[in-house]
Amino acid sequence: MMEKEKPTHLPDYWSHQYQQGRHGWNIGSVSTPLKEYFDQLVNKNIKILIPGAGFGWEAGYLFENGFHQTFVLDFSEEAISIFQNNFPEFPASHILLENYFTHNGTYDLIVEQTFFSSIPRDQRKVYAQKTHQLLHEKGKICGLLFNHEFDFEGPPFGGSTEEYQHLFAHLFDFKTFETSYNSIKPRSGRELFLLLEKK
Repeated sequence: MMEKEKPTHLPDYWSHQYQQGRHGWNIGSVSTPLKEYFDQLVNKNIKILIPGAGFGWEAGYLFENGFHQTFVLDFSEEAISIFQNNFPEFPASHILLENYFTHNGTYDLIVEQTFFSSIPRDQRKVYAQKTHQLLHEKGKICGLLFNHEFDFEGPPFGGSTEEYQHLFAHLFDFKTFETSYNSIKPRSGRELFLLLEKK
């Protein structure tokens, strides 16, 4: 009998994962590749969105380092609650309990950290289009994508360099797209760092 498809597109599914302590994606701090990218940003007034923010280590790091136009978005109430407990000084007006695919706004930078790998594969094209829509002219998306498939039914869902190039090439110019050299040890050699600019 075929296993029933996981309802990864529903907030209740993700809230349940948090409640059950099933959050293997949580590394407990801002990821090294993103931290090093953030540290070389000069303009701290840029408007940043982190969708599927979860524990929100990247958002917390950005805000604590003067990027006060950082916004987090997640459709799981449990995720939002955990984030608020972790970062009580983060402004409530910048915490969005919403679905990324119906969110409206414009941003200079969208940060990708495990959100893409959590969504059903058939939503990837919509993700690329939505990200393009939410960015200002010449806005950027930066982040990490898995460069391999997993030997289990996701999430997380993996992928390949070729798939991602095909997915994003008509909407974005590729500024950086290569195997991350500074991933955390468990993910070493298994992540692509991408920096794409809106066409």
